[in-house]
Amino acid sequence: MKTELKTGNYRYRILALLMFATTINYFDRSIIGVLAPTLEHMFGWTNKDYAFIMISFKVAYALGMLTMGGLIDKLGTKKGYTLSIAIWSLFGVLHALVRPGFSVMGFAAARFGLGFGESGNFPAAIKTTAEWFPKKDRAFATGLFNAATSVGAIAAPFVVAWIVHEDGTNWQIPFLITGALSAIWVLLWFKMYKKPENHPKVTKEELAYIHSDSEIENEEKLPWKSVLGKRQTWAFALAKVTDAVWWFYLFWGAKFLADTFGVNIHDIALPFFVIYIFADGGSILGGYLSGVFIRKGWSVNKARKITLLICALIILPVSFVAITENKWIAVFLIGLAAAGHQAWSANIFTLASDVFPKKSYSFCSRYWWYGWCSSRYCCRFCLRFCVRSSRKYGVFLGLFNRWILLFNCSRFCTYVNA
Repeated sequence: MKTELKTGNYRYRILALLMFATTINYFDRSIIGVLAPTLEHMFGWTNKDYAFIMISFKVAYALGMLTMGGLIDKLGTKKGYTLSIAIWSLFGVLHALVRPGFSVMGFAAARFGLGFGESGNFPAAIKTTAEWFPKKDRAFATGLFNAATSVGAIAAPFVVAWIVHEDGTNWQIPFLITGALSAIWVLLWFKMYKKPENHPKVTKEELAYIHSDSEIENEEKLPWKSVLGKRQTWAFALAKVTDAVWWFYLFWGAKFLADTFGVNIHDIALPFFVIYIFADGGSILGGYLSGVFIRKGWSVNKARKITLLICALIILPVSFVAITENKWIAVFLIGLAAAGHQAWSANIFTLASDVFPKKSYSFCSRYWWYGWCSSRYCCRFCLRFCVRSSRKYGVFLGLFNRWILLFNCSRFCTYVNA
């Protein structure tokens, strides 16, 4: 607390904006997962139709990762972040205009635009964190804005249950809410954001603290191929493969609970609340833990990677979801796995800002693309196996494969020098 009083804390206002944007981001993308059982009934979708709509989002997200990072580096954080949220908000609102006659293609097109825009959120947020926080605080700061993913995912089922009737009446309204929230964010962002060295509200002491453990960087552009052969690059890309089942929870979680435990649209809010509160706690504690290790004198390399190993081990108990008949035990185990994943993600995101220079976040987004594509195909394979197998056996393999991926990635990262 004394340090904060001496150095100033304007950086936490910027962090609050990152949390706000990430909350909108996940609220927007979570709505369709909560509404899925209702929309399927209204529009007569099959699981194949719904999967096609979800795949359109993922394809666009992957394509966005190839381009949005570069755009953010070129335009700067302020304009680049604004462009990203403008694109995803526009297409989020367009969901409400879809009509039954072209519902599958309409939703697929809206999800495609949404995915492309939303792909810019994390590259922009991580770039901002690297600009505004020293290395010893970045994992905790990243954990906080990453925790906002769960805030958005928690808000979605409560808002949907409050506004949307069981017959689907008012289903358009949640999609419209995000447009209003995004407009508020853009106004605040343009008013409050500048680079710390140019910001009139940042004291000399706070600026010195922000740069206290940063290295001086030149302005020379880095070609993509210059980082292609680095082990750190591929460790980072491989670590993002673990996103596969997180997306399963987000987009198929409501359907899983509905099919397995009979949870309807008005009962889904509390299970989702529990799952994502766990995820929030994991994100914050995971970021805090590596910071504690660094303050104890550990190297950044050792602190991050030991934390990653702990996060991976937390995932293991989710395997027992396959054999429980109790809804709340299943919710608890999924929540624990979500906590482990979010703790993992907070540190993986921070590793990128530790290893790569601030000017190269286009590279980060491109290698996220490799991991994203791998996780997409892994998730698709496991989901197909789940559908073709008996329900619980398939779910068991899908979830257990999740832990294997995390554990192996953690071991891989442990032996890669940062």
